[in-house]
Amino acid sequence: MEEEAGGAPELGGSAAPRDFHFYPMDLYDSEDRMPIFPEESSRMRREVQGEMTSEPRGAAKGGPQRHFEGEVDELVHLYGLEDDHALGDEFFDENMPRIEVSEYPYVMTRGERAREQRDWRRTGEAAEAEDLGFGGWGSEGQCQDLREAYRYTHGRASEEYECYVIPEEEDEEEVADVFCVTCKTPVRALEKALDEHKEHEVTPLSKALESAKDEIHKNMYRLEKQIIDMENFASHLEEVFITVEENFGRQEQNFESHYNEILETLAQKYEEKIHALGEKKKEKLEALYGQLVSCGENLETCKELMETIEEMCHEEKVDFIKDAVAMADRLRKFLETKTDVDISTQPALEDQSLDFSDVEQLLGSINTIPVPSAPVINPQAPNSATGSSVRVCWSLYSDDTVESYQLSYRPVRDSSPGKGQAEFTMTVKETYCLVINLVPNTQYEFWVTAQNRAGVSPASECAVYMTAPSPPIIKSKEIRSCEEAALICWESGNLNPVDSYTVELIQAETPVASGVTESVVGIPTCEALVQLQPQQTYTIYVCALNVGGPSARSKPTTVHTTGSYFRLNQHTCHPWLAISEDGLTVVRSERKTSAREPPPRSSHFSRCVAVMGNLIPVRGRHYWEVEVDERSDYTVGVAFEDVPKQEDLGTNGLSWCMRHTWVSPRHKYEFLHNKMTPDIRITVSPKKIGILLDYENSKLSFFNMDISQHLYTFTCQLPRFVHPCFSLEKPGCLKIHNGISMPKHVTFY
Repeated sequence: MEEEAGGAPELGGSAAPRDFHFYPMDLYDSEDRMPIFPEESSRMRREVQGEMTSEPRGAAKGGPQRHFEGEVDELVHLYGLEDDHALGDEFFDENMPRIEVSEYPYVMTRGERAREQRDWRRTGEAAEAEDLGFGGWGSEGQCQDLREAYRYTHGRASEEYECYVIPEEEDEEEVADVFCVTCKTPVRALEKALDEHKEHEVTPLSKALESAKDEIHKNMYRLEKQIIDMENFASHLEEVFITVEENFGRQEQNFESHYNEILETLAQKYEEKIHALGEKKKEKLEALYGQLVSCGENLETCKELMETIEEMCHEEKVDFIKDAVAMADRLRKFLETKTDVDISTQPALEDQSLDFSDVEQLLGSINTIPVPSAPVINPQAPNSATGSSVRVCWSLYSDDTVESYQLSYRPVRDSSPGKGQAEFTMTVKETYCLVINLVPNTQYEFWVTAQNRAGVSPASECAVYMTAPSPPIIKSKEIRSCEEAALICWESGNLNPVDSYTVELIQAETPVASGVTESVVGIPTCEALVQLQPQQTYTIYVCALNVGGPSARSKPTTVHTTGSYFRLNQHTCHPWLAISEDGLTVVRSERKTSAREPPPRSSHFSRCVAVMGNLIPVRGRHYWEVEVDERSDYTVGVAFEDVPKQEDLGTNGLSWCMRHTWVSPRHKYEFLHNKMTPDIRITVSPKKIGILLDYENSKLSFFNMDISQHLYTFTCQLPRFVHPCFSLEKPGCLKIHNGISMPKHVTFY
């Protein structure tokens, strides 16, 4: 309906151009609307001013100009007021001045219409005078007369234009007379009966006002009381401040006097002890010197006797006999003399006991060591715990004298700390302690007290510490891999949940000492799909992590990326089948099995004697081989996880299979999907079947690996992951070979 103005109208025509739109207007528009026709507007204003200045109010003239009544009718028609009837004779007054109105109707665009609405909201004398004066069309009194005549003629019929024509006469909003207690706002009584306050509790506005005043007075009284209490407390703090300063001054003087006295006592004892040690030293040295002199004299005598005897041996026999008798007597007497060879004094120092009883008495008289304040135990730091230990730290607010600390703790179980749990206490000298012999992945509550000879401090606030988790346990039998990735599964090994897990990978060619090749962190569950490099061997570890820190590494497991590796899923196995311990062989025995129905489990095959394999959920190319008995009935292929377990494989649209049926001496091979099979004859019965699953090309191929022969290829849409499936319709055995490289002739399909 609405269109944009396309150009200026032709001033000579009687009708507005077609590309303009007409909107109903009031008679009291501002002069902002006039610039659309600037020439006509200026001409009209000059004519209006000329008439109003040349003619008195009581004289009305005709002339060539149109009659004022006709002009009013044209304006009524122009502004859409036909429904309000003609203006009437009362509107026309012969004494009113004539106003020249352009024959071209006024046209405005959307933007001018919005500006027009804003113009009505303007306040002030200038805007009011401009609106009431028609934007310069006469004086204010003349316009007021026209306004009154219009209202008198149309009565209440013009109320729908009242909000636009006369904005200054708006009705005042009705005053609220009740108070909604539920919404905490004043409302009108009418709103109580009709609006959303219908079910709310209300009270008279005066009563609510009095209640609010009383509440404010009460709060002011409480505030004044609090101010007084704070002022008193501040005064008390000032007094305590001064008292503490004076007390510490006196204690400093006391310390200084006692310190000097102790120093004098220690100096006196030092002098006495040094003098006693000197006397003892002199006595021992003199005794040793005398003994040394006596030993020297005896040694000289012995040497003299030896020399004399040697000289006698060279004498003549007569002279020798004469001197020998005398020498023998001399030797006998010398040897009979007892020589003291024992040391008169020992070189070791004697234990010198120091008597500091008087000094200790002086120290004891200085009674200035206060009882320590309560320590502050620190929150647990990251990586501060192991599976069996945790490092707890604390500090003091002030420089208290502390001789030792007592650290107490107890386990937190079932969210009820301190209830029926045994408490343990340790005495340490430092502000930290390594607590050992704890349970892994368990929360403990710790608190500490400080003590000296003056007493024991209050206990600190309790803090909860947590030990690191136990090492996870990797499920080696559930690991699945291919050339590009591996799915690692493990058990938590912890009773309480952990925050996350980390998988660490080390390539076989990389020395262990060189560290981890790759780590995958922040794993929330107990399995992870890890991207790997093809044709590699990896050693894999798993660690658990909580706020206390990481656990020790799990026992390692080895993953090879030489091909797709999977095991048979015991949870899907039919009860008549048995899976080997390595998960790669399925057997159906020949002995009779009870015909009872298997338990109703959606994951187990019931009617079809089959089992599925857990292939890794990675798109790409997967290859495995199945060793079969050419005289057994079997089915091999792939199927979606939700394949009906009560139907044979290949009889629905969720499985693609190769079926072999042997009826001596004939072998029948079918490639089934949705009960349909192509007409294919196989002359050489395969003993080992190769299966290639290609997600990228949406193909499933079968090969006779004995003669490297391609058997058949399904073209299948695989929007989801499929699993290998194996079925034995009669007693027999199927052995799976996987984790092997793809043969060259298979890579062409």
